[in-house]
Amino acid sequence: MIYHIQDAAASASIDSFGAQLISLKDGEGREYIWQRDPEYWSECSPLLFPVVGRVRNGRTEINGKWYELPLHGFLRTSQFEVLSQSGEQITFTLSDSEETRRVYPFHFRFSITYALSGGVLSMKCRVENTGDEMLPFFIGLHPGFNCPMQEGERFEDYLLEFDQKETGGCRLIDVEHTQFDMSRTCPLPEDGYRIPLDYSLFVPDAFWFDRASFRKVALKHARTGKGVEVAFPDFSTVAFWTPAEKHAPLLCIEPWNGSAACSDEDDQFLHKNHLQTLEAGEKADYEIRIRIL
Repeated sequence: MIYHIQDAAASASIDSFGAQLISLKDGEGREYIWQRDPEYWSECSPLLFPVVGRVRNGRTEINGKWYELPLHGFLRTSQFEVLSQSGEQITFTLSDSEETRRVYPFHFRFSITYALSGGVLSMKCRVENTGDEMLPFFIGLHPGFNCPMQEGERFEDYLLEFDQKETGGCRLIDVEHTQFDMSRTCPLPEDGYRIPLDYSLFVPDAFWFDRASFRKVALKHARTGKGVEVAFPDFSTVAFWTPAEKHAPLLCIEPWNGSAACSDEDDQFLHKNHLQTLEAGEKADYEIRIRIL
């Protein structure tokens, strides 16, 4: 079912299947979220839990047993319940089930609250440990934005701009082994604050800042400054992706705590990068904020 929230400056729509953001419009009705065109990418803003990306060979070891976890976990193919709703805010929730425990043997409650205030959309995820043992997990968000955002523009007219200078560089996918290559770092073009977009940047796939110095990034038109800004204070890493081989008119900004398999990791779940843990009864919040520029 599709749900809607709105304030004086913006409106948003969320699908309860996957609790996925499917629309964000400004006061003039301009759409900023990718509209799930299957020619390029059939999703628009999946939630990533309890794993980010793909575990090596689709299998991971937890407490001495092997489990088959799907790409990005199972939230994006789960039906959420509405916990509360008002005109400007809505909260969705999902708890573990027999089905989830077959691939992830833990008790949890995941909720996400979408809230509009002054035209800024907050997406706040809460993870709760409802079991009696430590809960290990990874979490990420994956919003896709229209790029270009207006008729007559090109993908190459846009750039990424960081709020802090990035000096660490980024990691690229080793396609042959389906993992991030941790043996080398790719330096940034330009001055460390901005990356002019070009499809060649996304060959062969996403690029990932595994120790990002910035916590805010703008996707905007280089000349007009119009676009969106994504703040991700609770995430340590961020990746950028588009289906480059298709010259897709979209760009995903993906704050993560975790990632796909890395070349310096084994196959144990607890050994993966940026592991999050909660003791019995604990909870943690992870928020991003999207501002229309």
